[in-house]
Amino acid sequence: MSQRTALVVGGTSGIGLATARLLHRRGTTVHVAGRSEDRLDAVAATDPELTGHRADAGNAEEIGALIESIGTIDWLVLTLSGSDGIGPVAELDLEVLRGAFDAKFWAHLTTIKAALPHLAKDGSITLLGAITARAGLPGTSGVAALNGAVESLVKPLATELAPVRVNGVSPGVVDTPWWNGIPDEARQAYFAQVAAALPARRVATAEDIAEVVVLAATNANTTGTVIESDGGARLVSLA
Repeated sequence: MSQRTALVVGGTSGIGLATARLLHRRGTTVHVAGRSEDRLDAVAATDPELTGHRADAGNAEEIGALIESIGTIDWLVLTLSGSDGIGPVAELDLEVLRGAFDAKFWAHLTTIKAALPHLAKDGSITLLGAITARAGLPGTSGVAALNGAVESLVKPLATELAPVRVNGVSPGVVDTPWWNGIPDEARQAYFAQVAAALPARRVATAEDIAEVVVLAATNANTTGTVIESDGGARLVSLA
């Protein structure tokens, strides 16, 4: 089998970067795309084997030009993230939430549409949701709706785009730069509290989730599925 090519959009940090590294270790040619020049420079320094590209997933021209420059893509992975849309519904800034949908949900659709002519016939699309889409956590209605919208794309696209496979991954609490806005002591205390409550008794690493993303992307018999990798968070209360 000839060498596969993957594009990880949002692949400059956290779960996306861990996924890109794992795919490369398995013999894949890996391109990563992101909006931050600083993060792209950091990836170039630490992971020169990955090919970095500056592109906004929500900009049809930018992401379209990038995908066309790569050519055929076997595995398209979207690990777009963001922290907007969190808080009690009475206090939600709806303009901020609309911006979050632009940055994640609409960026997913924009990238998928741009990629369609370039996907290998036996290729795949893998999306990243989150536990908020399927749990009743207070203060998460905005981000739950956002992740739910992303995950709801999986089943209809899996049938519409067949034989291209479409899957999603739903992580729980993961120790990534997403949490860097919280002071270290408070973050570690929260992680300890979460770990004690989870059936897995641990907070996930980016590498844990990357293993599941790579499975969803590369397993030829998996499609139309959102794989939960949340340490059992959906089974307990983390409030």
